[in-house]
Amino acid sequence: STTPVRHHHHWREGNLPTNSKCAICRKTCWSSECLSGMRCEWCGITTHSTCRSRVPEECGFGTLRDIIIPPYAISIPRIADLNKDLILGIGNNMSKPIQNTSNNNSIPQTSDYVIVGSSSTTDSKNAGLIMRSSSTEHPSGGDLEAGPASTEKEPRSRAAETYASGNVQMENMTIQSGKPKHVKPSNKNQQDEEEEREIIKVYDGNATYRNGTPRSISVPKQASYTQILEAALRTFHINDDCTKYCITIPTDDVGGDQPLDEIAPLKTLKQTFGRTLNTYIRYKERGDMDFDYVRVYPGILKTHDCFKVIKVTSSSTTSEVIAKALSDFGLTNVNAEKYSLVEVLLISNVNYTDRILEPNEYPLHVLRQQRKESVRSHRVTRFYLQHKDDPHGPSVSLFVGNLPPGPRTEKQYEKILFQDIFKSNKDLKWDNMDVIYYEHGAMVLVYNDSDRATRAYTILRQAYHDQKQLLVLMLPNIQPQVISSNISPLLVFVNVKSGGQQGAELITNFRHLLNPHQVFDLQNGGPLPGLYVFRNIPHYRILACGGDGTVGWVLSCLDNVGQDALCQSPPVGIVPLGTGNDLARVLRWGSGYAGGEEPLALLRDIVEAEEIKLDRWTVVFHQDQDKRLPTVPEINSGKSTSAVRKAEENRKNIRKLNLPPPSITVPLVSQEGSTSEDKTEMFVMNNYFGLGLDADICLDFHMAREENPNKFNSRIQAKGYYLKTGIRKMMKKGGLKDFTRDIVVEVDGKRVDLPQLEGIVIMNILSWASGANLWGHEKDEKFNRPTHYDGMLEVVGVTGIVHLGQIQSGIRSGVRLAQGGHVHIRMNNDYPVPVQVDGEPWLQPPCDITIIRSALKATMLRKRKSKIKRRNTEPSVFFPDVDDDSKG
Repeated sequence: STTPVRHHHHWREGNLPTNSKCAICRKTCWSSECLSGMRCEWCGITTHSTCRSRVPEECGFGTLRDIIIPPYAISIPRIADLNKDLILGIGNNMSKPIQNTSNNNSIPQTSDYVIVGSSSTTDSKNAGLIMRSSSTEHPSGGDLEAGPASTEKEPRSRAAETYASGNVQMENMTIQSGKPKHVKPSNKNQQDEEEEREIIKVYDGNATYRNGTPRSISVPKQASYTQILEAALRTFHINDDCTKYCITIPTDDVGGDQPLDEIAPLKTLKQTFGRTLNTYIRYKERGDMDFDYVRVYPGILKTHDCFKVIKVTSSSTTSEVIAKALSDFGLTNVNAEKYSLVEVLLISNVNYTDRILEPNEYPLHVLRQQRKESVRSHRVTRFYLQHKDDPHGPSVSLFVGNLPPGPRTEKQYEKILFQDIFKSNKDLKWDNMDVIYYEHGAMVLVYNDSDRATRAYTILRQAYHDQKQLLVLMLPNIQPQVISSNISPLLVFVNVKSGGQQGAELITNFRHLLNPHQVFDLQNGGPLPGLYVFRNIPHYRILACGGDGTVGWVLSCLDNVGQDALCQSPPVGIVPLGTGNDLARVLRWGSGYAGGEEPLALLRDIVEAEEIKLDRWTVVFHQDQDKRLPTVPEINSGKSTSAVRKAEENRKNIRKLNLPPPSITVPLVSQEGSTSEDKTEMFVMNNYFGLGLDADICLDFHMAREENPNKFNSRIQAKGYYLKTGIRKMMKKGGLKDFTRDIVVEVDGKRVDLPQLEGIVIMNILSWASGANLWGHEKDEKFNRPTHYDGMLEVVGVTGIVHLGQIQSGIRSGVRLAQGGHVHIRMNNDYPVPVQVDGEPWLQPPCDITIIRSALKATMLRKRKSKIKRRNTEPSVFFPDVDDDSKG
């Protein structure tokens, strides 16, 4: 049974999409001139600030409610000294420049504390949009606003903080360059103005002075004290009342300073330093005040108040602050001793650790020390209260990849990890080896202690085996008992190498729209980590973003791990990013994603898509000893012996974990007889199998791409190479004209009479070679109407390269040969022939080929036929269930 959990809106102010309308009054609530309007980061509802109080407190996640994993359903391990985004595998391809916004509102004088309860949530909604942490209990990245799911009552202040912390990339550029880069003056007046300015190096505290990382400002030679102060605050993005700060002059290397003369500031600086002018920004600490005020945020605690202002004195301890905050929030029944206050610096480019304050530590002293070390860091520092018992639980799962695949035992893997890498250190030994993916050289290690898991992760991430660096991820934990039964979460796999930069853009957008922990980059371990995380969810869907090879890769991993999961055959949808995208065409997902469609629209199509079966077939290559060639001579297509060896080597290496295998993908099975030493290889076919001409062209393309991958970064380049290869083969004599003379084809036990052909294609789907209809549209009483779920294969012939071009242009179709559920091909020739399975080619020595229906099943998602809909003028995830316009 599921446990009902209410989720509140997570409001942010400003930066609303164009034409956003208020969900309450239906009037425009966006503005391009200032921060205006409110938007929930989860459901996307937009309202006026004044109308927000009329919005129901509970967030329904908008139109994506059926596929999104609620933040309270995911927990991540409590870790220290490590970048959470990196170890969880969501720290890549997510950095996106943030547009600078101005805000003239001053930040309240009170400092920020945040109290977070014991519930396990992951309110890192924007982890895919900006570089920030996706910590379960306290989001510790660069966006102050993307914090706990609470209602913000002073959004302008939070927006200003976001501005102050959202310019990390700009700050890095400033730090790296000691002096600002000046543009060459365009006229004499500008040049004279440049000569009348002074360059001052500004440090925001002792930390930047010790590190030697100042920021430079340019001020007029007659600048006043106030002008220098405002410029210094501006360069550190501190949008606060300047009267709270002052400028001082360094007197030593350990933080000593003295006030700068306010009457003649530049003159004093020159007399002190000469040509190099150095200054501090200091917060004005009033010596006569023995108290201060802090804002304590409730975080994920379910309360209607956004924060409470608490007075702290020099004698106030951490325990007292915690107890006072919980009391003010009305949480009188909780034990304050079960909470710890954690200090987190919200700058993702800083090597920081989450520091737990001691119960007897004095927060006022901590605040003053922060201001002295770095004024800006103090502005982006928060304190969270986390439950002393890790809500994630003691179990931590580490995914380890890039180990040797193949027929190995658990003891062999244990020797590699424990003896060779951990050097038999028992403190690093795992408590359980949960699952081993032998064919992929990967496994999941389970630790019952987060400290040991952290140490093991650090060592494994730096380890190498067989000259390959190990891949290590710390996996989140999904709690299916709190997910409603009507929710079918979407597991997203993105091949960022597909489609140029489209994959990288999609993964960023999907992590922003969905929970970032349900979007996986296939470069980080392939589909296995995501499938392991989702193993206990009874119903879910998969979205594979890539080409046909990526889809086959996902399906093959499902074959290997599906039997151990509650959902053994989740339906798979496609965002086509490859070159051919034949399976995507058949399922109506289009010929290729060009970036014109909004990612939100893609997710809506997945929600509305219908499930449909896909036949899958097993291709068996059986090579008798009598048919083996002692040497591999050159064949008519011009492939040399070295090319044959290279193709064979590539075919054996495609199962490496981090390289997408062919869409066929599967285990190579060797059978060694006692006398004949027969060799048998098996592959799974989803789309089609080619023998002869089309496989020869595919092999040329594959080898060219292996040698120069940078020349095939787009579909246009890839298709252009196909065209050049076809023209080159058209001009070449010989080829494969006589190869059918030594080929015998049987379909359902009946021999097929073959005309003179140069290629044979056996099809499961009616799209081939980037959308060509090889079977044709003509009706024929001899054959049934083919589909990809009828349990039948279509056997088609190609007469030559000209015929191939006519098929591609739609002028002709292929030569229909047969239709059936069992195909057997006998190769009696004495030379290797090009073959390809789902676009993965190689040179195949003489053998017997059998294609039979596979016991492996696949359920796919087919896009529903598009209907004419009213244009949506509200770019929001949220759509009211009731049409408010119809109300009187």
